[in-house]
Amino acid sequence: MASQMDQAVQGSSFSLGRNQDIALGVCVMLILAVLIIPVPTWILDFLLSINISISVVVLLATIYLKNPVEFAIFPSMLLILTLFRLSLNVAATRLILANGDAGSVINAFGSFVTSGSYVVGFIMFSILIVIQFVVITRGAGRISEVAARFTLDAMPGKQMGVDADLNAGLINEDQARARRRSIEQEADFYGAMDGATKFVRGDAIAGIIITLVNIVGGLIIGMLLQGLAFTDALQLYTRLTIGDGLVSQVPALIISVAAGMIVTRTTSEENLGADFGAQLMRYPRALGVAAALLAAFGLVPGMPTMPFLGVAGLLAALAYNSSQTAQRTSQAKAAMEARETAEADLEAPQKTEDLLAVDPLKIELGYGLIGLADPGQGGDLLTRIQIIRQQTATKMGFIVPVIRIVDNMRLRANEYRVMLREAEIARYELVPDHFLAMNPGLVEEEIEGISTREPAFNLQAMWVSRANRDRAERLGYTIVEPSAVLATHLTELIMDHADELLTREDTQHLLETVKTTAKTVVAELIPNILTLGELQKVLHNLLRERISIRNLEVILEVLADFGPRSKDTEVLAEYVRHALARQVCADLKDEKNVLHVVTLAPKLEQEILDAAQQADTRDFVPLSPARAEAIAKAAVLAVQRLVEMGHDPVVLTSAQSRRFVRRIVERHMAKVTVLSYNEVDAALRLETEGQIEA
Repeated sequence: MASQMDQAVQGSSFSLGRNQDIALGVCVMLILAVLIIPVPTWILDFLLSINISISVVVLLATIYLKNPVEFAIFPSMLLILTLFRLSLNVAATRLILANGDAGSVINAFGSFVTSGSYVVGFIMFSILIVIQFVVITRGAGRISEVAARFTLDAMPGKQMGVDADLNAGLINEDQARARRRSIEQEADFYGAMDGATKFVRGDAIAGIIITLVNIVGGLIIGMLLQGLAFTDALQLYTRLTIGDGLVSQVPALIISVAAGMIVTRTTSEENLGADFGAQLMRYPRALGVAAALLAAFGLVPGMPTMPFLGVAGLLAALAYNSSQTAQRTSQAKAAMEARETAEADLEAPQKTEDLLAVDPLKIELGYGLIGLADPGQGGDLLTRIQIIRQQTATKMGFIVPVIRIVDNMRLRANEYRVMLREAEIARYELVPDHFLAMNPGLVEEEIEGISTREPAFNLQAMWVSRANRDRAERLGYTIVEPSAVLATHLTELIMDHADELLTREDTQHLLETVKTTAKTVVAELIPNILTLGELQKVLHNLLRERISIRNLEVILEVLADFGPRSKDTEVLAEYVRHALARQVCADLKDEKNVLHVVTLAPKLEQEILDAAQQADTRDFVPLSPARAEAIAKAAVLAVQRLVEMGHDPVVLTSAQSRRFVRRIVERHMAKVTVLSYNEVDAALRLETEGQIEA
């Protein structure tokens, strides 16, 4: 029997929950019907009782809120309740003017509340209007405006905090999505409250107008149509009108108070009543001083003694109780802290590792660039960074660590900087609402803009406004958005510092991944032939010259073959480059399978080899600084011809001298590629465009 009753209750609740939308629609349509269709007095009494009850329930519900967003339907409810009250005003006005009777509720408010005097009732009605219109509604409206503005202004920072936590791995995608939804709901709620408070203000004005219309209309109808004397008509219709005004404005005042409590409510772990009790009783000395002052007032000659002394005694009792509670809480807190400290001393020392954490990569934005990282403002920087990490993994064969994005108020408004393990590696200043226009070499007409240098490749460029963007595109300029400029700059920085980003942990992770397809070579190489650190150095040497390590299985095969012969990681890296010849040359050849290069003069190459053999050097250039500077300048002049012809800067040397030549020229031309003859794909045709002589 009990189970059958439970099933019946669950079924009825399910049916009610399923039909809530229908019930709300019916209620709104009935409210609109009351505006048009006359209703009997007993129905009006019932509806007025519902109006008062709903306002009381809403007020009590706001007291138990812990977060204003928990009552997100309040703006819509405020509109519906305002419309409900106005419809009741219209229905009451129709009954008052047509029948001279508006039901028991209005008669009770008009007679009992006003003490039988319409003058008293009019004064009370006026006071309620002033309280609601001047004090509560105006204050709640102002707070709503400020809260909406500050909530919207704080949205980008909050969303950046969520994205930063997500990039740092502190939260997952579901948690980030929930926090973003909470931020959006908060902004929508305060934005809606900013407009909803205007309903209450308009309701108060409508109440005044309806009251005046009822009094004037009642006098006209009573005197002209019903033949009543002026005083009788004034007393009858004024009493009913004031009763109608009071029975409408009391719920309106309650709803106004509820609206004010919601917009002034801050997020808390407890409801409003608990917060009042905890925060007002937090300072027993204040209560004690207030009790003493009231007791002093009670002893002043001429002052009523008992009221002041009674309230003073109550405050003194509250002060004593609050003091005892605070003392017990303090003792319990001290005991708990002592116990936790003792347990921590026994189990483990206090951890400070969090203070030592360093972000591998971090982008700091000035406050003017926050919108680039805020999807709510159309910013796509986060999406671009995700694409960069995916492209780097595909192109270079390693996972770029999580890139953290933070704001930095010490930077200029439109400036950003990139940090590598807390050390600055680049900074640049963007111009928001502008586009970077670069001349590809075919545009002769100049365009108006702000002259600058493109940060990734140091090319001459111009910042053009939105108005000039279309014209710049028609002229042939390459147009780039600010977020794309930052993303391109970041991509080049990642490529330039790829070797610094690959840690031993990353190397171990790559090995674990390749084990699924090449378990044998991994087991043979590590740690029997090379250590994990030696493998990492080989990969560093490759990444330093932008050689992809994605084909890790081939790299491990080569190291397993040549590792027993030499432990020199630079020599091993050269062997790997020879095996990756097709991959190395893939991006350097032209569409005709021709590789355009400049070579090293035989005498100069022999000079470098002799110096290397005499110094037996591995980690530094075997030449004097002056001689190395002269060779580097000669290389720049020779390579310049390749660049002017539209080819990549490639220097071709022997395998023995390649790495030394690279070290000599890289300080003057970081983007230069130095190849050995062993690294040239046999399927390519070589064309020499010059020779380096010094």
